[in-house]
Amino acid sequence: MKQKSTNVWKWIAIAALCLLAAAAFLYIRSVAQCGALPASMPAPTEAPTPELTAEPTPAPTEEPTPAPTEEPTPEPTEEPTPEPTVEPAQRTLSHPGYTPEQVIVLSRHNARSALMGSKSTSRMATPHEWVQWSSSSGELTVRGGTVETQMGQYFRKWLESEGTFPRNYRPANSSIRFYANSKQRTMATARFFAAGLFPLTNVSLETHTIFDWMDSVFANHLTFFNAAYQTAAEAAIRELHGDAIAALADNFDVIAETIDMKDSPAYRDGQLQNLDPNDYVITLEQHKEPKSSGSLNTMMSISDALILQYYEEPDAVKAAFGHDLTFGQWKQIAEVKGVWQDALYSTPLIAVNCAHPMLKEIWSEMNAKDRVFTFIGGHDTSLSAVLGALGAEKYDLPDAIERTPVGSKLVICRWRSESGKLFYSADLVYPTARQQRGEEEVTLDNPPGICPLRFSDLTPNEDGLYVGKEFTAHVKQAIDEYDTLARMFPGR
Repeated sequence: MKQKSTNVWKWIAIAALCLLAAAAFLYIRSVAQCGALPASMPAPTEAPTPELTAEPTPAPTEEPTPAPTEEPTPEPTEEPTPEPTVEPAQRTLSHPGYTPEQVIVLSRHNARSALMGSKSTSRMATPHEWVQWSSSSGELTVRGGTVETQMGQYFRKWLESEGTFPRNYRPANSSIRFYANSKQRTMATARFFAAGLFPLTNVSLETHTIFDWMDSVFANHLTFFNAAYQTAAEAAIRELHGDAIAALADNFDVIAETIDMKDSPAYRDGQLQNLDPNDYVITLEQHKEPKSSGSLNTMMSISDALILQYYEEPDAVKAAFGHDLTFGQWKQIAEVKGVWQDALYSTPLIAVNCAHPMLKEIWSEMNAKDRVFTFIGGHDTSLSAVLGALGAEKYDLPDAIERTPVGSKLVICRWRSESGKLFYSADLVYPTARQQRGEEEVTLDNPPGICPLRFSDLTPNEDGLYVGKEFTAHVKQAIDEYDTLARMFPGR
C-alpha cells in the first residue's frame, strides 16, 4: 500500500513538471512573437526543469514594445490637405507714436472669373469642366465683391481707431479720391471697397476712358522704345529671370497632373506635348505691353484659371479636379504666373517704362492738398510694375499662394511723429488664402496679411518707417528714371 501511494505521488510530480515546462514554453513563444525578450530574461535554448518545491517564476509586469514595422502605414492620399499655419509678418498697419495723415492705396481687383472662351487653351487642356463662375468672363465674382467689402470695412475700422475718420464718416469730395481702370472688375472692386469704407456715402468713381477699354495709366505700355532699348530689355529679362523660368519644369508637371492634361482634347491633338519652359519668346513693341509666347505663356494662362478656381470653389479637392493638393502645390501652380509676371513687368528696365504713368499718378496724390484717402483700382501687373520701378526687395507673403494676390494693395501712408516729423510706410496688404476662400472673415481682430516693403536704397527707422524726405526723393527718382532711358539708349 505504501508502494502504491508512492507511485501515485511520483506520477503527480511528473505531471506537474510537464505542465510547468509547457507553460514556460508558451510564455517564451508569445513574448518572442511580440518583440525582443526583456533584458532580465534571456531567451533559453530549452525549457528549464524547476524544483518540485519551488514556485514558478512570475511573468514580468511590463509588456514588450511592439515592433514599429507592424504598425499599418497610412496611404499618402488619405492625409488631409495641410492648412497654412504661418502668421502674417505684421498684424496691424498702426505705428504707436505716429498719426496717419494720408493713405494712398493702389489695389489689384479682387477675384474675377477666368479669362477663357469655349475654345480657349485652358478649356481644351483638361477633360474636366471648370467651375461655374458667378460672373461673366473676366468680371468680378460674388466672392470677390464680398471680400473686397470686408477689406474696405477693415480700413474703415483701422482709420477710425487711429482717429483719422470719425465713426460713420461722410467725407468731403476733396479729401478722398476713387479712380479705377475702365474694366468691370476694377470698377466693381472700387465700388465694393468704397461700400465698406464709407457705407453712408455715395462715393464718386473716376474713370478716364470708355467702359471696357484700357486706361493709359493702367495699360503698362512701353512708351519709350527703340532697337537698342529692346535688345537691352530682352537681355535683362533673360539675365534676371532666365533661371527662374527654367526651374518651372516641376511646376508644369504639377499643373499637368492637376488638370489631367494627358486625357485632354488638346493633348490628344498634339498641341500640349513636350512643354518646355525654356522655349519662351519675349515680344516688346512700342505702345504695347510686354508679351510672351511658348510653353510659359500657355501654362501661365492655365495657372491663372486654376488660381481663380481655387478662390471660387469652396471644396479645394473639387477646385483641383478631384486631386487633394497641398498648400505648397497650390503655390507651385501660382508660381508659374508669378514668374511670368515678374519677368515681363518687374524687370527694372521695363518697370520704369511701364509704370511711369502710374508713378506720376501716385506722386500727384502724395502732393494733393487736403487729400486724406486715395484708392486707385488696377491690376496685378500695375502692382508688379510699380514695385519693380521702386526697387522693392523680394518678399514672402504668409498664407498666400500668389505674389500679388487678388485684392492685394500697395498701401503708402504718410505719418506724423509726436515731435512733428514726417515719415512714410509702404506695405502690401492682402486677403489671406483662408479669407479669400471664405473660411475666415477680414476684421480688425483678424486682419488681412500685411507685409512691410523694403527698398534697395532706403533704410527704415527702428519703428519700420522711412524718413519723409528720403521716401519722397525715392519715388521722384523712380519717376525720373524714365527720362534717363533716352540718354542710355539714344537713337530711334
